[in-house]
Amino acid sequence: MNRQALLGLVFFLLALPVARAVVNIYRGRWPGGPAVLFYLRMLLGFLLAGAITLTFYSFVGKEILP
Repeated sequence: MNRQALLGLVFFLLALPVARAVVNIYRGRWPGGPAVLFYLRMLLGFLLAGAITLTFYSFVGKEILP
């Protein structure tokens, strides 16, 4: 379960720079178009969903990783 909690934390920490990149591209500070924003938002959603799921199951005490 420690691996699950650690992986959930890593996913959350990876989501932070992705969210910052989305904001900077949306405001026009960084180059990028609608396709890049779509990709980064999808990546952000998967990272946050993975972080929430892994953290929740590690708190509950259920092992979901092999």
